[in-house]
Amino acid sequence: MKITRREVMVGAGAAGIAATLPAVAATPAGDATVQATLAGLAEEIMTDWPENALALGIDNGKRAALRGRFGNTTAAAYHDRAARCAAHLKTLKAIDRKPLSPGTALDLDVAESAYALADEGFRTMPVGEVATLDPNSFRNTPYLVSQLGGAYSDLPDLLENKHQVAGAADADAYLSRLEAFAAALDGETPRIRADAVKGAIPPVLVIDITSKQLRGIRATPAASQAIITSFTEKCAKAGLPASYTTRATAIFDQKIAPALDRQITAFDAIRPNASEVPGLWQRKDGDAYYRWLVKAGTTTNSTPEEIHALGVEQNRAINAEIDTLLKGQGLTQGSVGERLTALSKRPDLLFSNDDAGRAKLLAYLNGRIADIRTRLPRGFNTLVKGNLVIKRVPPAIEDGAPNGYAGPGSIDGKIPGMYYINLKSTATWPRYSLPTLCYHEGIPGHIWQGEYSNQLPLIRSLLAFNAYSEGWALYAEQLAGELGVYDDDPLGRIGYLQSMNFRACRLVVDTGIHAKRWTFQQALDWFQAGTGMPVNQLTSELQRYCAMPGQACGYKMGHNEINRLRDKAKAALGKSFDLKAYDDVIVKTGNVPLTLLERVVDRHVAESITT
Repeated sequence: MKITRREVMVGAGAAGIAATLPAVAATPAGDATVQATLAGLAEEIMTDWPENALALGIDNGKRAALRGRFGNTTAAAYHDRAARCAAHLKTLKAIDRKPLSPGTALDLDVAESAYALADEGFRTMPVGEVATLDPNSFRNTPYLVSQLGGAYSDLPDLLENKHQVAGAADADAYLSRLEAFAAALDGETPRIRADAVKGAIPPVLVIDITSKQLRGIRATPAASQAIITSFTEKCAKAGLPASYTTRATAIFDQKIAPALDRQITAFDAIRPNASEVPGLWQRKDGDAYYRWLVKAGTTTNSTPEEIHALGVEQNRAINAEIDTLLKGQGLTQGSVGERLTALSKRPDLLFSNDDAGRAKLLAYLNGRIADIRTRLPRGFNTLVKGNLVIKRVPPAIEDGAPNGYAGPGSIDGKIPGMYYINLKSTATWPRYSLPTLCYHEGIPGHIWQGEYSNQLPLIRSLLAFNAYSEGWALYAEQLAGELGVYDDDPLGRIGYLQSMNFRACRLVVDTGIHAKRWTFQQALDWFQAGTGMPVNQLTSELQRYCAMPGQACGYKMGHNEINRLRDKAKAALGKSFDLKAYDDVIVKTGNVPLTLLERVVDRHVAESITT
């Protein structure tokens, strides 16, 4: 493949940063030297993926050059990152831990774990995306672009919600990023074709949903595109001339639209060879890919078979608890799943499926967030702001988007975290299912946890591990219940347990599809019987697991480990166990692989015993 001057310059820029990293040999090194090495790696990550700097609100000052850029998505840049990853891993492994403080040693071990996981992924799965060091670190997949992600969906969200315009320089950077958006699309498209030659063709259902979303975006006139209309509003607020909108519209029409056309054509070209069978087992080297994807998703060495069995066991246990609560509501006939299905269709528990109903639903979510804020001092000694905005998933991508997702705001707090809910159909969300979603996505879940991570050294704000972040979000659901949110809301508690059961069932259906050779319908039938959730919601979820194998296994595995460690700390500390102190330890530690979390808790226990 021909490498352009731009690709050479981007690779050279990252390599230049790598060359300036402080040299650390296999000899004692103090905290300052190691932290300088880690800081250098953080700058390299942001050079590779300026999206990180934009999301954190730090693409300014010494990093101002990043403000008009997005990451290079070409195959040449991807291979360059893989080579640098292997080189950095050797450097990190060579550092002597003995002279280091516990905090710096943990920072170093977290970085080494991330680079080791990525290096293994690059070697095991030479298709798709090894995203362990990327902005969307959870999105490891053999399918580079899907209904869940790709430049077409990721970059407009960042432009609309993260790129602020205070003056002409910011507006010029926005225009530059629009050009970079087109380049990112064109960087992906040849890789989609090349991966297909290697056998990594997404299943038909993934291609069809993705193509539909791409076509929907392409069919929308530039003047109605959110990235144009939001830019127009930002420029007007900053007192900038309308000529900026004219230039942005021209970039969309002349560069972004043709790039979208080329990506649509690529999916059309590979579809005739796509399979109706969604399981990764059917793809070339799919079993090896899936074993690594499960490892990346859970940061454990558990096998797909072990995870499957655990999910079946936990589904059975949680359903027994739900059964008792349903009987308390007078719901006694049929299986747990059947009774939950009937409950979810009760008209008094549903919002109308129109704009008025969606507005009421969003208002209800904001009320749940306001309530949990009053309870958090009983769960934590150290409180953060929990700065967030709740928004509807953009209709253009709601067919393929998850039911809910969120991410924290900027480090300086000027840009709030975004908590998205998919409102394609309000029937997906009976009222009793909504509180636990707020605690998972918002407070004290993802957005809350992200604000603690933003206070750590920059490398730790950038590196994230799926099982920890999703495990914490499930623990946040549990903690909300322990803080009394369901004391006067028995249906809400049923919704919470159904949510927890849903994550246990993910262990079963993800491994069922990709390791045990289940059909999509077989998995859907089991999923619906196991959870009693709406079929349309579960269909969307299963489609997600087909596009991103293994990621869904991280939620319950992380939650299980946080609770196991809490039980261990309770047993060791007895009456002196302090829930607020434990919660502080877990959330302030920041994103770590599960293999390192026990060390942190053990140190907390030891320090608590001696004080």
